[in-house]
Amino acid sequence: MPELPEVEVTRLSIVRPLEQARVLGVRLGKPLRWPLGCEPQSLVGRQLGTAARRGKYLWLPLGPRPGQGEGDAGGLLLHLGMSGSLAWRPDPGDEAAPLGPHEHFELLTEGAAGRGRLCLRDPRRFGAVVFARGLDQPPAATLLARLGHEPFDPALTPQAFHAALHGRRAAIKSVLLSGDPVVGAGNIYACEALYGAGIDPRTRAHRISRPRAARLLQAVRDTLQRALGLGGSTLRDFSDAHGMDGAFQDHAAVYGREGLPCLRCALPVRRIVQGQRATYFCPRCQTR
Repeated sequence: MPELPEVEVTRLSIVRPLEQARVLGVRLGKPLRWPLGCEPQSLVGRQLGTAARRGKYLWLPLGPRPGQGEGDAGGLLLHLGMSGSLAWRPDPGDEAAPLGPHEHFELLTEGAAGRGRLCLRDPRRFGAVVFARGLDQPPAATLLARLGHEPFDPALTPQAFHAALHGRRAAIKSVLLSGDPVVGAGNIYACEALYGAGIDPRTRAHRISRPRAARLLQAVRDTLQRALGLGGSTLRDFSDAHGMDGAFQDHAAVYGREGLPCLRCALPVRRIVQGQRATYFCPRCQTR
């Protein structure tokens, strides 16, 4: 599943070709998780703003339709689901060519980068594209309401992070995956951050001390920053909007390394299952 680094890498790869571009056409393929929420034709003629991200959602702001006031503005909230990816291709060629079997949403645009085609490809169709009048308006506001702090938000202090953990009795790995205290620590990155902080993934969140919570928050930030620098992780389907794969998985310390020696102590890395997700850790370097 694309996580925060992959979504941010995707955002960065579409900012330049889409900013201030005008929508020339919209096509829909098979239905996604939720309906678009507007007539596709109502998007034509609108001008795109700067792509933004909240958690694992992308927001493509759209100006008003030609001849309409600012109250007609809105945007598209996109989620890549389990297996989705966005691709932007310049010079779309035959615009009448049918969408591919896994292509479910397409914007034809024209801007400073010329004409192009933004397409959501999602083999499992758990992704979504929905229209909203704003991020504070439904359905966007409803979908974003339960998200925790962004990992690099200055408001997320070590004290605030510890307080969020203190009220949770679930295993810390599960709490990180929930996205409540902080968004972005998906399965790979949660394993790596817990290793970096020296915390056993089975530790109950409320038992983590203030100093350990501070180390974990820093480890989450360091892990996500490294992932961004490496283009995210590509295990199956992910690539950025220009087709480039991520490389973080090739630099993981514990994830996917069951039975291989720990990079610190040489003890074999263990694999367990928590909440139907694989967890990798070092039983010596990570303590409860």
